[in-house]
Amino acid sequence: MNGHHDKPAMPDVSGMLPLDDGHQMYWEQWGNPDGQPVLYLHGGPGGTLGASGYRHRWDLERTRLVAFEQRGCGRSTPSAASLLVPLSDFTTAKLVGGIEQLRSSLGIGQWVLNGVSWGSTLALAYAQAHPERVSGLVLFAVTATSEAEVRWITETVGAVFPEAWDEFASFAEIHHPAYTRGAGRIVQAYADLLAAPDAQLRDAASQAWALWEDTHVSLGREPAVRDPRWDDARFRQAFARLTTHFWLHAGFNDPPLLERMDRIEHIPGILVHGRQDISSPLRTAWELHRHWPGSQLVICENDGHGGTQMVAHWESANNTMLDWLS
Repeated sequence: MNGHHDKPAMPDVSGMLPLDDGHQMYWEQWGNPDGQPVLYLHGGPGGTLGASGYRHRWDLERTRLVAFEQRGCGRSTPSAASLLVPLSDFTTAKLVGGIEQLRSSLGIGQWVLNGVSWGSTLALAYAQAHPERVSGLVLFAVTATSEAEVRWITETVGAVFPEAWDEFASFAEIHHPAYTRGAGRIVQAYADLLAAPDAQLRDAASQAWALWEDTHVSLGREPAVRDPRWDDARFRQAFARLTTHFWLHAGFNDPPLLERMDRIEHIPGILVHGRQDISSPLRTAWELHRHWPGSQLVICENDGHGGTQMVAHWESANNTMLDWLS
């Protein structure tokens, strides 16, 4: 992307931060320790930092860039793939608390939040909880994880992908006798299947969930491909378990994030979104922008849930934010 290759590279500093409930959170830092503090928030729920490619989107000479893998994800321990780790360990409030612990442990007073997809939901939730700690937000492929968004991404968008959704719903109906399409919530059915005592059934459910995930993000990507991360069963099971859990509870944001924008309306923000994002339609970014006087909305006409134009605008937005704050 943009001429960068994500060769394995070592962050300048990294560590494990002890949290509550026996969790430890992997974190890393890149760039100038005296630069503008920035926190990158990955997507999911259940994603990871991958090969830390996000670092290429910032001018590291001007930036103290911090990132972490959310509890239960990636190198953070224990993994949410294990049923021995209770789902009660995972709420947005706990993730926000972990971010505050990380900020405090690194001696950072205020930072810019950089959130991608689910990471933008988490960035908004943190900013609303701790507005005094946030100097700006740059959000990419914007989501707020509302009930309406969850219903869209798991049910309604099946109107665009009817054959894939039929497969997705059929799996649930076959393996979850209580579920009938059109009557129950498919996200509840999959959450139940991913908690089943039968390990083979859990794995098959995570495969079906992953296939649907690839489908609804496929528009604007040429060609549509299977995400190679799904080959890792531990990653796939943790991702499916966390996504269904957070989606089932509308991101644990009560009241919804859109109803609390007055808390951060003064903070500068740049929203980058694809017109062809059918996974997370533009309306969420538009509504956020309307409720947020301090924000700019950049619409990339030919991109979906990510894309080359969006990445270029992401880099540009990050540089603009650094200029504003310098």
